[in-house]
Amino acid sequence: MIELKHITKWVNSGGNRIFLLRDINLTVKEGEFISIMGPSGSGKSTLLNVIGMLDEFNEGEYNFIGQPVHELKEKHRSQLYKSHIGFVFQAYHLIDELTVYENIETPLLYQNIKSSERQAIVADILDRFNIVGKKDLFPTQLSGGQQQLVGVARALVAKPKLILADEPTGNLNSKQGEEIMELFKQLNAEDDVTIIQATHSERNAAYGSKIINLLDGMIEK
Repeated sequence: MIELKHITKWVNSGGNRIFLLRDINLTVKEGEFISIMGPSGSGKSTLLNVIGMLDEFNEGEYNFIGQPVHELKEKHRSQLYKSHIGFVFQAYHLIDELTVYENIETPLLYQNIKSSERQAIVADILDRFNIVGKKDLFPTQLSGGQQQLVGVARALVAKPKLILADEPTGNLNSKQGEEIMELFKQLNAEDDVTIIQATHSERNAAYGSKIINLLDGMIEK
């Protein structure tokens, strides 16, 4: 599903190259649950952003479901990730001006789905996440745990093949964090959604079927 070959990314600072990722080789099969671990600054978020096509890279090849991402124009890349990838961020990234319902509906607007069908899909996911009663509230009226739940619901609404989660429980208490991780586990087991999470929590990492350790932008052997 995902194949990264010799991925290297750097930024130029004062005439020097600062490497964010160095020679990353990684294969992810459909249905896997991968945990990427490493200290702050090790490149976890950068690697997720490269996989999610939010960041470009300087060297290497990236194939996603048979498509050579490194050769695609921006428009095609954008279509690819909007159709197949759901993102869950530590800081929720909800749109404050939109209600819970509208936030969850947003990814469907990119997919030419009829209004009536969108309503049915959103209603179904509100029900699944037990947040029907919150649908007309705005993000600022929700607790951190509820906001993250909405973030996960939004990531899932378009039925992505892949979920990328960057420290998904970072702003939650331990009970809320556990609920989110159990949800990921269920999605992976029952819906066959491929999940890649970046975390510094060993407890969260243990939910994955495979753990990859990053240090200074390199995968530790």
